[in-house]
Amino acid sequence: MSEVSQEGTGRSAAGDAERATQLVARLDLTNLNDDCSEADVAGLIKRAETPVGPVAAICIWPRFVAFARRELSPHIRVATVVNFPHGGDDVEATLDETRQAIGDGADEIDLVIAYERVAEDPGFVEAQVRTIKAHCGGRPLKAILETGKLYDEATIERAALAALSGGADFLKTSTGKVEINATPASARILLEAIARDGRGVGFKPAGGIKTFEDADAYMTLAETICGTDYPTAERFRLGASGVLADLLAVAEGRERQSGKGGY
Repeated sequence: MSEVSQEGTGRSAAGDAERATQLVARLDLTNLNDDCSEADVAGLIKRAETPVGPVAAICIWPRFVAFARRELSPHIRVATVVNFPHGGDDVEATLDETRQAIGDGADEIDLVIAYERVAEDPGFVEAQVRTIKAHCGGRPLKAILETGKLYDEATIERAALAALSGGADFLKTSTGKVEINATPASARILLEAIARDGRGVGFKPAGGIKTFEDADAYMTLAETICGTDYPTAERFRLGASGVLADLLAVAEGRERQSGKGGY
């Protein structure tokens, strides 16, 4: 079962098609599989130019950034991950990853925070985010909080506030590598923290987004909490790969399959 469900959207088929097209333009098409190859990234690049327009970005392992930036259209961004997926606390190693990724042409950095230290030492996470942000060369930094490993609302909020205080440009729920990834409950906590912060920080739910209804529900939640003008492609992203087929089916008015997908 998908982690987000709705009893219909209340829109017409044409309205759903327009919404699905908007969601495609906010998609970080992702392959962070352990066995990902250059050929897989080439396939991702091909899929990124869809019949209803390009996705916002592709999100890939750092080792493929240089290849992707050479092959990908300039209007599609290359996002990559650092300190991924385990969120360790070796800041120097993460800095090395970040510098290499920027040098290879990454447009966005998705950093896994040291989430196991959040409960007792949120100041470390704040400093970690601030340090990596300072070496991104002005590129957006998405802080991955791994909310499914934080267990309670207070700790999720503590992680969000630490990342915001460190200057994160986005709050991202998850790596997609653990049992519990994006959920409506964790999304609400992050969005409410973003709304209180007031700087227009972005939001990216990731993992478990498999259907149009899943994606639409997260965008609707963002509109409800942060305002209808909030979820632009610069401030709202979906971390997913398998959802693209369903979004395209809705956008093009085609028959849909049974919402399945990875990440």
